Amino acid sequence: MFIDQAKIYVKSGDGGNGMVAFRREKYVPDGGPAGGDGGKGGDVVFVVDEGLHTLMDFRYNRHFKADKGENGMSKGMHGRAAEDLVIPVPPGTVIKNEDTEAVLADLTEEGQSYIVAKGGRGGRGNSRFATPRNPAPNISENGEPGAELNLVLELKLLADVGLVGFPSVGKSTFLSVVTAAKPKIAAYPFTTLTPNIGVVELKDGRSFVIGDMPGIIEGAAEGVGLGLQFLRHIERTKVLLHVLDMSGIEGRDPFEDYQTIQEELRNHDPNILTKPQLIIANKMDMPDAETHLELFKEQMAEANEEYELFEVSTIQNQGIEPVLYRTIELLEEYEETGMEEEIPIETDSHVIYTHEEKEEPFTITRDSDGVWVLSGEEIERLFIMTNMDHEESIMRFSRQLRRMGVDEKLRERGAKDGDLVALLDFTFEFVE
Repeated sequence: MFIDQAKIYVKSGDGGNGMVAFRREKYVPDGGPAGGDGGKGGDVVFVVDEGLHTLMDFRYNRHFKADKGENGMSKGMHGRAAEDLVIPVPPGTVIKNEDTEAVLADLTEEGQSYIVAKGGRGGRGNSRFATPRNPAPNISENGEPGAELNLVLELKLLADVGLVGFPSVGKSTFLSVVTAAKPKIAAYPFTTLTPNIGVVELKDGRSFVIGDMPGIIEGAAEGVGLGLQFLRHIERTKVLLHVLDMSGIEGRDPFEDYQTIQEELRNHDPNILTKPQLIIANKMDMPDAETHLELFKEQMAEANEEYELFEVSTIQNQGIEPVLYRTIELLEEYEETGMEEEIPIETDSHVIYTHEEKEEPFTITRDSDGVWVLSGEEIERLFIMTNMDHEESIMRFSRQLRRMGVDEKLRERGAKDGDLVALLDFTFEFVE
């Protein structure tokens, strides 16, 4: 099954906790602190694997969590860092942050990787807090929590050339003739339900990748039919081959079909129409095809449309070779002009650079039962990294809150001695 979009949840590993420990050797009378640091949590890394061609693996497995770093140990031994969680994806995968809609990465080449969520750093052991004034600190840190992200993965196929046109105009037959691909072919609309990819190899040794996109119909850019689902794949193509049915068997007007498809491409992304485009007048072996072709040329002239047209019969394998050689010429010209698609990418998955003021480190609200509630990413992270098992760690946390201005803000809001203050699942008394 071809899957080209998936929503997943990822979480990098938490850092390991630091340890409180002291040297206890028999012949070392003044053994100092010897608690080791916790290990770093595992990163979440996406890596391109050319062996994959769909996002099918993400249909049922949508939660990915990296391992936690190992806790620090006595005798100054640090915890082991966790292994990174490596997630393979097919070439052409675009990674977006679902909450901000920012594009984080566009992965196109074999082996290309991107760290989407960095693991939390390990907490420091008590040996890190030793000072001349406090040579035997009873303080350690918990590991930093890992990052959590909701992501959208989109696959945009890496075809050099895209076949576009209404259903049953002969795109799949054309692909089967020029490549070794075996798309489903039948005498009814919407035979092709997923993009098909093949490699065209010319006699002179040159080659290119061509993709047959499922039938686009009127209203595709607004979600009608299959068009919206697969229009994204056309964005990466460098040359378009617009296939038209000149036989008239289906009762369709080639000129109307041409205009409709062009309008749908324009509505989806106007930049698509800046790509080189060839018109393939297909089914020219049919009795009325010449008459329909002459009328089409007259209509195109009246509309002042500039185009290159090739007369083709895919069933009889006629007129195809000139199309392929002209296509590869356009590909080479396109690449020389450097018209490759550039996707704006957020440079850091955790920081979004804007002109807004820096977010406050904490906010204060009050519940209906009178409890003051502290919240905010910075203050919550500070609390999570505080080891509440040791009194010195709690006192250090209290001093950090005071430096952040929490006490002063609570007084301004009307907090009185003895009021309860809540931070995540921890509740303490406010003391003047």
